[in-house]
Amino acid sequence: MGNDRSHLRAFLMLGIVMLCWAGNSIIGRAVRDDIPPLTLAFGRWTIAVLILLPIAWRQLVLEREAVRAGWRWIVALGVLGIVCFNSLIYSGLHYTTAANALLLQASVPALVLLFDRIFFKSRPDRMQAIGVGASTLGVAAIVFRGELSAVLKLEIGGKGDAVILCAVVVWSLYTVLLRKKPPVSALVFVLLTFALGSVVLAPLAAMEWLQGQRVNWSLPVLGAFAYVGVFPSILAYFIYNAATAKIGPARAGQGITLMPLFGALLSALLLGERLHGYHFAGIVLILGGIILSALALCSSAAGKTPVAPGAARR
Repeated sequence: MGNDRSHLRAFLMLGIVMLCWAGNSIIGRAVRDDIPPLTLAFGRWTIAVLILLPIAWRQLVLEREAVRAGWRWIVALGVLGIVCFNSLIYSGLHYTTAANALLLQASVPALVLLFDRIFFKSRPDRMQAIGVGASTLGVAAIVFRGELSAVLKLEIGGKGDAVILCAVVVWSLYTVLLRKKPPVSALVFVLLTFALGSVVLAPLAAMEWLQGQRVNWSLPVLGAFAYVGVFPSILAYFIYNAATAKIGPARAGQGITLMPLFGALLSALLLGERLHGYHFAGIVLILGGIILSALALCSSAAGKTPVAPGAARR
């Protein structure tokens, strides 16, 4: 029963993560004319680092030997999940539609299953695979507005789509490889990867400044920086990494399918966009898929034979 509750908490935690990341997209759209994209990304990670540094500094000093020993994986995961993924998403959206980007990101759960199989020989059970399929259909229902003709008209294969697909591959790899995170605390790991993102993005933001792009400062713009620096960064990454450790990369990756769901709800609530029947059909399929995946996890956990105290563990 304790395991079931902890797994349920992990799925609920993923819901909070996707809500934060969907809110990040809403904020990014709202301030698109006031903040250059790479400047927003640089500000996001810099604010997060400034908040975390005084909190994590003492722990970082205590764990310096573990950091030295595992620095390669810290850098690799930071480059994948912080630097490359965000830069590729921002760049790809300059050349492709939001519908294409949503559709391609919906392939994350399937890619996570594939990479988990390739690198770690993991096998998804049947119910989990069905759950991933149902959630992906739910995303497609929202993206294509429940119309087959929209599927046929959607053009995929341009420069922007290729860049977004690279971002999807990068995030899937990040999710699978999180199991290789060195034995450092979550606080230290997040601080170091965020700092790496801030350092790498600094010259890119400077290039925007040199090209004449400026921030139009106002209270809403300050609020946007505050939001992206705290909720989709500090809060979301802590929770996502913890949930991945608890329920595994495949099921954590499936949480990505919640993003278009929350995006539709937030757009209706904050931007006044209407919800249609296909939105509700997509919501049912997405939630149904995640519930199936959660049930599969509980079933597999219940079927394991408890290890006696003192017995060998692998």
